[in-house]
Amino acid sequence: MNVHRVASHAAAWCGVVALVGCAKADNKADSAAAVSAASTPATTTTAAATMPAPIALADVAGTWKVRAVPTSGSDTAATETTLTATSTTEGWSTKFANGLVVPQKVTVAGDSIVTESAAPYKSVRRKGVTVTTRGVYRKEGDKLVGTVTAHYTVKGPDSVVVLRSEATKQP
Repeated sequence: MNVHRVASHAAAWCGVVALVGCAKADNKADSAAAVSAASTPATTTTAAATMPAPIALADVAGTWKVRAVPTSGSDTAATETTLTATSTTEGWSTKFANGLVVPQKVTVAGDSIVTESAAPYKSVRRKGVTVTTRGVYRKEGDKLVGTVTAHYTVKGPDSVVVLRSEATKQP
């Protein structure tokens, strides 16, 4: 009788192992089917439809009045500039109220325009300090909105200021 018990326990364990093995195989099959379904053209088309359209520089060419305000800190004064935009990545510049004109390097990344000062320049916010800037703008309606990050050439803290920027096209 002892032999029969061992045989029945062994048979039961073999059945459990077979069930577990089949269950894992089914899960793998389900996972593979889900991955296959996720990469079908219908899903890909839906994902592409939700992506914002790339920005065309021709749509923003012109003169823009820009107002940039720090996002944090005690200095909340706005910096107002004039942005000259062209239909290509060449010829962009920022003009400050004091007459300083800073050439901009421009790239397009999807729905964003990225501007970078071509070289360090004298800050209009901090006397006696040079700065480089990098802006990222998106077109929202008839405005360009985004952030500008200013990197000041100073030792110690407070070398970076982030500004919220909004630009309105001039006639």
